[in-house]
Amino acid sequence: MEKIKIKYMAIKFQYNKTSLQLLEKQLKVRVRTLPIIKNKESALRMEVKKCKAEANELEKKLEESIQAYESMFALWAEFDPSIVGVKDVSLSVRKIAGVRVPMLQNVELEVKPFSLFNAPKWYYDGIALLQGLAKTAIEREFVLAKLGLLEYARKKTTQKVNLFEKVQIPGYQDALRKIKRFMEDEENLSKSSQKILKTIQEKRKEAAV
Repeated sequence: MEKIKIKYMAIKFQYNKTSLQLLEKQLKVRVRTLPIIKNKESALRMEVKKCKAEANELEKKLEESIQAYESMFALWAEFDPSIVGVKDVSLSVRKIAGVRVPMLQNVELEVKPFSLFNAPKWYYDGIALLQGLAKTAIEREFVLAKLGLLEYARKKTTQKVNLFEKVQIPGYQDALRKIKRFMEDEENLSKSSQKILKTIQEKRKEAAV
């Protein structure tokens, strides 16, 4: 069976009541905060999973659009792909599990003027295909950017959970045990000393009688 090693955090403290109270307060803050951080980590994991699935779907859609466009371009050599361009991209910022991420609102494309009389009927199909390809590509870039931000936040949150759970909390608990043990030993020593002193005083009184 594998033994789990717990690394205690090196905490500076003094063997007195003031230090004991300060460490107890700091420990309580971390114990109270840990479930909140764990909930955030769980929420971020779910969002990352959803975002990855969305990115995979868009990747698949983009590949299909590229294949369709390449097939079309092979048949329609006279089609000019520069006829479609991006005019404007509208975006907003939304908080997901406490993380600010960009959200794509709208993609506005523009089509350069062309001769309606000279263009073949399939030209409109080519424009529609290229517009869909452009929108999917832009949407995919935004999803990947969102995924990167969420993944980074998830990693940082996991690191914080591990720091609290495996390093800081055990470290404070260990320090508190040492202080309490020292204070108990000191109290027992004081009681023993008082008892010895009392016994000596009583013997002196008996000898004086």
